[in-house]
Amino acid sequence: MSRARHPLFPRPSLRFIPVWRRNLRVWRKLMMPSLLGNFGEPVLYLLAFGYGFGRLVGELDGMSYMVFIASGIICSSAMFTASFEGMYSAYTRMAEQNTWLAMLGTPLTLDDIVFAEAIWAATKGLVSAAAILIVASVLGLVTDARALLALPVVFLAAFTFGSLALVITSVARSYDFFLYYFTLAVTPMLLLSGVFFPLQEMPGWVQGLALSLPLAHVVEIVRPLMTGTWPTQVALHLAVIVVYGAVALVLATALIHRRLIR
Repeated sequence: MSRARHPLFPRPSLRFIPVWRRNLRVWRKLMMPSLLGNFGEPVLYLLAFGYGFGRLVGELDGMSYMVFIASGIICSSAMFTASFEGMYSAYTRMAEQNTWLAMLGTPLTLDDIVFAEAIWAATKGLVSAAAILIVASVLGLVTDARALLALPVVFLAAFTFGSLALVITSVARSYDFFLYYFTLAVTPMLLLSGVFFPLQEMPGWVQGLALSLPLAHVVEIVRPLMTGTWPTQVALHLAVIVVYGAVALVLATALIHRRLIR
């Protein structure tokens, strides 16, 4: 049987919402351990690095190191949470439980399913980041209410990271495959994108590499909002995030279609 052709650009419909709601219902049964996993490690980073290195570093860019790192941890938490959801959880539904194949027996299309998975990954990333934002506010690390404007940016970024993760899921043959992506992409972004130290202190080629990846642009928007200033070059930063997300969604949908629809 010949493989069905798929249009170049995905065409999801509002039917993606029941898929999102299905994932939400499943997650609610495991909500507490999931929140502890997605929330506990970033908060540990915040407290350990913030208080530990903070005593050695002092101030960075006119702010305490604790304040500096809080905004970076919010961004990295969204990245890790959305990436995990777009890989491990999505792969389970695709390859182990065959949930997606069962959904295709309904009026849902694969475009609906993949888009719903990206939106769900973004939702998980937003929940994780919002929880850390609350902790940062309690600790006095947030300047004013404009920090709430960071949440839509975090949601968009988590959508992008979830879509990128779905690209990896589309070609993965086992859970072990995801270690390559975490080692070669996620961890370098964490270390080089201004989460733990100012990007401008790095060599020029490192800055160029970091700015070619989406996380640095997320940090460039979120950090000013959390520290009482306004970000600059917002359109450029948002454009990079959106382009990565859009290209990744198109590629993930096409590759998953090739894998599942024969």
